[in-house]
Amino acid sequence: MSFTHLHLLLNHFPVIGAIIGVVLLGIAVLRRSSELGKVSFGLLAALGVISIIVYFTGEPAQDSIEKLPGFSKSITEEHEEFALVATIGLAVIGAFTLSALAVFRRKPFPRWLTITGLVLAIGASGLMGYTALLGGQVRHTEIRSGVTQPSAPDARDSDN
Repeated sequence: MSFTHLHLLLNHFPVIGAIIGVVLLGIAVLRRSSELGKVSFGLLAALGVISIIVYFTGEPAQDSIEKLPGFSKSITEEHEEFALVATIGLAVIGAFTLSALAVFRRKPFPRWLTITGLVLAIGASGLMGYTALLGGQVRHTEIRSGVTQPSAPDARDSDN
């Protein structure tokens, strides 16, 4: 397995995982569930590690596609620059949640801590979502702004 494959395999986890983290933390806050809060914090800690792996496999992935048709250096650089911000954000959140799990390993989470985690997870979800949008534009020209798609041939235009 190459770094490109690893990047493509893992890059969805921080995006989808952050959304799942938001949902779980929202439920944890509503139900006042310390246990669900701890599970959600564990998820966010794991996502912090995964996001670092995804970031560092991005450069080899770029190297493997930069000679392909439709490659845009400016779009790829914008994705890379924002990915750094998002990765740092999720890694910091991961460190925060791991620290909270260590401090509260034998006692319930206070509600303020679960709410703080929810706010951070919402922020991480936004960062990862925008990073994913930019990353999708690297190879999916159909979602690039200003790109028009060729129209499909009309069935009535055939010579049948």
